[in-house]
Amino acid sequence: MKIKAEYLWIDGQQPTAELRNKTKILDVTEGTEIKNYIVPEWGFDGSSTEQAPGNDSDRVLRPIRVYSDPIRGEPHVIVLNEVFHPNGEPHSSNTRFNLHKMVEKHVNKDFLFGIEQEYTLFKDDNPLGWPTENEPAPQGRYYCATGTGKVAGREIVEKHLDSCLLAEIGITGINAEVMLGQWEYQIGTSDPLKAADDLWVARYLMERIAEDYDVEVSLAAKPRKGDWNGTGAHTNFSTIEMREGKVDFENMITKLGRKHEEHISVYGTGIEERLTGKHETCRYDQFKGGISDRGASIRTPWQVHRDGKGYLEDRRPCADMDPYQVLSKIIKTVSED
Repeated sequence: MKIKAEYLWIDGQQPTAELRNKTKILDVTEGTEIKNYIVPEWGFDGSSTEQAPGNDSDRVLRPIRVYSDPIRGEPHVIVLNEVFHPNGEPHSSNTRFNLHKMVEKHVNKDFLFGIEQEYTLFKDDNPLGWPTENEPAPQGRYYCATGTGKVAGREIVEKHLDSCLLAEIGITGINAEVMLGQWEYQIGTSDPLKAADDLWVARYLMERIAEDYDVEVSLAAKPRKGDWNGTGAHTNFSTIEMREGKVDFENMITKLGRKHEEHISVYGTGIEERLTGKHETCRYDQFKGGISDRGASIRTPWQVHRDGKGYLEDRRPCADMDPYQVLSKIIKTVSED
């Protein structure tokens, strides 16, 4: 039986890495459970992805998670990969390898993560639904809205949701966001590696579906200047002690504040344009915690404050953040003195 395996990997572009993909035909015995099939390693030209010089261009794709392919349908699959050198060393762009080591180091913490991925759909250099000249009515009527003129791109969004469910990605919801043409989906709650892997594959599916509509998916931190919200990837996290009410949440927020600059440095491109102290943000060069405060760096949900247990929301990451780096940084800061 011939099946199509879409190999995905994260490239070496700076400052923002992007997904690359290519198709390999696998010859699989009829009746094989594909999730139990040992998907082979593959190679690629790293000189075309900012991951190798031309005179030493071979790089290795090592499969780490297999998903059903909702675009091509069963039995075809999507294969997420880490990038290695031929000698077996992880490539410097392989930030998942570092997250894996951090998870193993602090496995006793039993971290869980949920990521709120915001994005903006664009058509002809304008956010979807915007007039060709000038701007739409001010934001305020678009968040979680229904109706022509208040939302744009719902067909793409719904197809993406269905595709994530078919792929068994841990998607938990969707909503229209504050700016017209801006949307969000939520990934998790999952263990760190699954949450980060699922986010990358969900990003691929959104790009692939939008491609059919000739629509661009933007993860720009500030897709439109002016009195419009930016685009983030708020990251919710908890340890087993947090969920059981065995930690001092204020002390944990203080620890995060001490490492604020380290976090900001890996929290996405254009963060200064988004974290301005306006539009539900705290300034990038300031840090504060707050209860139910969407202008805080770290928000404590009201029920967590009431119950003394649960999770915290890091509102600083930008939409284009690398989840492997962000989750690794959170785990390190929360777990180590």
